[in-house]
Amino acid sequence: MSTSKRGKVYLVGAGPGDLGLVTLRAKECIENADVIVCDHLANPEMLGWARDDAEIIHAGKRANEHTLKQDEINALLIEKARAGKNVVRLKGGDPFVFGRGAEEAKAIVDAGIEFEVVPGITSAIAGPAYAGIPVTHRAENSHVTFFTGHEDPAKTESAIDYAALAKLGGTQVMLMGVDRLAAITKKMLSENVGADLPVALVRWATTGQQETLVGTLKDIAKRAVDLGFEAPAVAVFGEVVALRESLNWYEKRPLSGKRIVVTRTRKQASTLSGKLRELGAQVLELPTIRIEPPSDLRAFAELVQDAHMYDWIVFTSANGVEAFFEIFFKLYDDAREIGGVRIAAVGPATAQRIKDFHLHVDLQPEEFVAEAVAHAFEKQGSVENLRILLVGPEKARDVLLRELSALGAIVDEGFAYRTVPETRDTTGARRRLLEEGADLITFTSSSTLENFLELRLPWPKGMQIASIGPITSKTARDHGLKVHMEARRHDIDGLVQTIREFFVGRNANG
Repeated sequence: MSTSKRGKVYLVGAGPGDLGLVTLRAKECIENADVIVCDHLANPEMLGWARDDAEIIHAGKRANEHTLKQDEINALLIEKARAGKNVVRLKGGDPFVFGRGAEEAKAIVDAGIEFEVVPGITSAIAGPAYAGIPVTHRAENSHVTFFTGHEDPAKTESAIDYAALAKLGGTQVMLMGVDRLAAITKKMLSENVGADLPVALVRWATTGQQETLVGTLKDIAKRAVDLGFEAPAVAVFGEVVALRESLNWYEKRPLSGKRIVVTRTRKQASTLSGKLRELGAQVLELPTIRIEPPSDLRAFAELVQDAHMYDWIVFTSANGVEAFFEIFFKLYDDAREIGGVRIAAVGPATAQRIKDFHLHVDLQPEEFVAEAVAHAFEKQGSVENLRILLVGPEKARDVLLRELSALGAIVDEGFAYRTVPETRDTTGARRRLLEEGADLITFTSSSTLENFLELRLPWPKGMQIASIGPITSKTARDHGLKVHMEARRHDIDGLVQTIREFFVGRNANG
């Protein structure tokens, strides 16, 4: 069945691996895509930006393992676009740098389909930079050459002129050639390139798995074999490699080489993930819960409508703040309609979300647990006969309700949202956890922990637990788990600081 509407294909560069190096245009394309066709080397966390109804197709292209052949990929892109879909072809690095983006673009043009190229940062530059190797340096060289070590197998002879490369000198960067490194270095040596020329291999560049191996032209191939140094890797040939000794920055960060699982909701994960990535960790986002409206939204809306009648509103989470004001501003167009009610918050993240709505927080206990709120009220004086609205999730602990009621307050509970198990696994995080394991898993609430256990995934060997606070830790112990670290300050910053101190201290102790 034909359609008058034609889609469009976006050839999108996914960058070298670090999510921070993805362009804003690439993110925008992914968010608006109907169909995403992605390669193996594209960071799967990018798929978390896709719409829930987007169709995701893995084209594969691991070494010796092609899920789809190139002509099948071309046909797929054309088929989906002809069906009126906006199609994102997500390619590692840059679509037109040693990929097959040009071939795909030609097939799309020949089919009469509109397309757009979104350039990406190539690992040919990003890989050396993250290894502390500038590809150009005024004192060392005036040019850089890029070449591929993996040519079309249908060619009868190599298109690479190694004699010309030898004469040209400067910095030379090779992509996709680690498995042929011995043959390539042998060819370079035969063209009288110096045997002691510095060479670096950068594996899984710009990710938390990044490793760098340094040697010389005569020994780098043997060293790679001896150490099991496999693809994907970028090779850098040139005197600039020696600068790594003083310019290596990425691999020296406190959490470099650590693989950490974040179990927060997909929407909330970015804050914790970003802070851990800044410290060098490889983050695996595996949301175990998602936030949904409460079972009785009408009842909650009626409480929001009458919020001005209360003496106090107590928000126990940032999610509760968002749910409350989403309804409030549908009912009222002026924040002053909330009246003279005073506001209490559990934790700095909750307080900050209230302040985002330009409202003052009147009470914020030093400890970030519900019990501390009741004690803070008690210190302020009598709450007898004061009307208090508690805004939080369904099935929350009733500690605060009981303690405030015992002090004589008239307390109503407003269930702003509910947490439900996250059943989707858009990014394939569960499979990657099983295949690759992890050093640490973080739990920011009892519900994230309980829902992770409900997944019934095998526990990776050596994976430790980091808890945001005593309530979450107790839940873990109740399930027979050992908590290896607990945040002293029970918020995201406190959790990150605790994780950092744990691993830095352990490294310092050998």
